[in-house]
Amino acid sequence: QVQLVESGGGLVQPGSSLRLSCAAVASTSPFDVYAVAWFRQAPGKGREGISCISSTGEDTYYSDSVKGRFTISRDNAKNMVYLQMNSLKPEDTGVYYCNKPRAPFWSWGQGTQVTVSS
Repeated sequence: QVQLVESGGGLVQPGSSLRLSCAAVASTSPFDVYAVAWFRQAPGKGREGISCISSTGEDTYYSDSVKGRFTISRDNAKNMVYLQMNSLKPEDTGVYYCNKPRAPFWSWGQGTQVTVSS
């Protein structure tokens, strides 16, 4: 099992940047053998996967809504996954979570709130 802690969110203006971090703490499983994804839950909507990175970091995936603006990366030595978010838009507002890309999921962390507003 892996415990996840997301951080780095905040209130920013459109066009700004943020870097989210996902820390795998208290891991009883080797973190570096798993692909990891970022999910976003917009107000009143379900959780959607927006980006994913392979266990080695060689392969990445982005949803159309964030492609070209967001960059996912990982540092397996630190058990960390990052999401660099540039050119933020109001529609990027939501709570961001990290986890495995598909079930069975690890326990969900508390997420980190991103609010993009002028």
